[in-house]
Amino acid sequence: MARRPTARTRIVGWVLLLVLASLGIVTLVTWRLLVAETDERMDESLRAEVGEFARITESGLDPATGLRFATVDEVLRTAITYNLARPNEKFLGYVDGTFRWESRQQAPVLLREDAGFTALAGGVTAPVGGTYDSAAGEVRYLAVPVELAGDPARAVVVVAYFADQERAFADRAALLMLLVGVGTTVLVAAGAWLVAGRILRPLRAVTATARSITDTDLSGRIPVRDGPDDEVGELTRTVNAMLDRVEAGVDAQRRFVDDAGHELRTPITIVRGHLEVLDPADPRDVRDTVRLVDDELDRMNGMVTDLLLLAKAEQPEFVSPREVAVAELTAELFDKVRGLGDRGWVLETAADVDAVLDPQRVTQAVVALADNATRFTRPGDRIALGSQVSGGELRLWVADSGPGVAVEDRDRVFRRFARAAGPHSEGAGLGLSIVDAIATAHGGRVLLNSVPGRGATFTLVLPGVHA
Repeated sequence: MARRPTARTRIVGWVLLLVLASLGIVTLVTWRLLVAETDERMDESLRAEVGEFARITESGLDPATGLRFATVDEVLRTAITYNLARPNEKFLGYVDGTFRWESRQQAPVLLREDAGFTALAGGVTAPVGGTYDSAAGEVRYLAVPVELAGDPARAVVVVAYFADQERAFADRAALLMLLVGVGTTVLVAAGAWLVAGRILRPLRAVTATARSITDTDLSGRIPVRDGPDDEVGELTRTVNAMLDRVEAGVDAQRRFVDDAGHELRTPITIVRGHLEVLDPADPRDVRDTVRLVDDELDRMNGMVTDLLLLAKAEQPEFVSPREVAVAELTAELFDKVRGLGDRGWVLETAADVDAVLDPQRVTQAVVALADNATRFTRPGDRIALGSQVSGGELRLWVADSGPGVAVEDRDRVFRRFARAAGPHSEGAGLGLSIVDAIATAHGGRVLLNSVPGRGATFTLVLPGVHA
């Protein structure tokens, strides 16, 4: 398979294409303007020369002798020799269709010997102008009949320009422009190659960084160059930020897998240990072992269910928000959580507003908070639940009068498999992680306010409130 050209080569190629196209257009337009100007100048010169001939012959007097012309032949000879032809210009005189006189300037070809030109211009009876295709190229001419009283001969004076030779300047100018353009194009190509290399340097850094990243090392970052804040700098920062998120995600996943493996290994070890020492002949031992295995399997099932829930929390369809009457939802939540234990349940307040949220997920989060409060309190202890609007946000809280959360545990309790120290810390440590995931899926957060020895208050802060 043929190797595709690199981005640097394509950039240089497009730059050269644009430069060459611009050069071609400028050269063509300049050449056409110079040719048009040359043609206009030749036409003006033809008219001026004919006018000069007319002034000489109008008086009928020879300007050299002051005597009257005797024949039209003398008129032609005087007019042609009196006027000085320019380069690439030729004067010719014809009498009765036969060549008689011409100017002395050198010419690419001898028009007097060209029978076609003689037949075209030598016998005109009225002023005629046009072009003729000679052996030397295009000839622009103007032929004017000349008459003299008393002489029946018919004469014609012709002013001719060798147009191709006159336009040679325009051709040389265009060729010079092309040659200069080619040299300029080479310099542009070299400059474009260097500039493209500088522009694409961050992309090469992206490639090198991507190649250096492995499944065990995600620490590589693209160097941020000094200079103006442009698209390349924005790309560099965006890619580095993406790598930061990927590294954080991979680290969290690795910790999650390690913690999940550790947590699941414990009930498996317990089940295996009891099965290994099981006495099949002892019915009581069998019943106790079956009960223990069933309990551990229930615990593993709950753990796996929570893990699947946390995995689903990262998907867009995890929540299905709709408009909900918060006061009714708060009352329903209070009725549900009162069955979790013999506690002093209190409904402090209920916000009389509508909010856009997923009532099932919010119920799941509040029940998890209430269950957590139940496990850290004793019968008769106070557990309060309530909702209100503050700062345009909906707040639902569960407050207990338990031992509270130690300062060093406040950030850790929301992590997966994290459990606060104490006699009530049984469980997989996923409840608060699920609460935090539900709040985050709603675009909100979970707040913890606790004083050790005086209880803890967990608050769900959710947006989407309608007055």
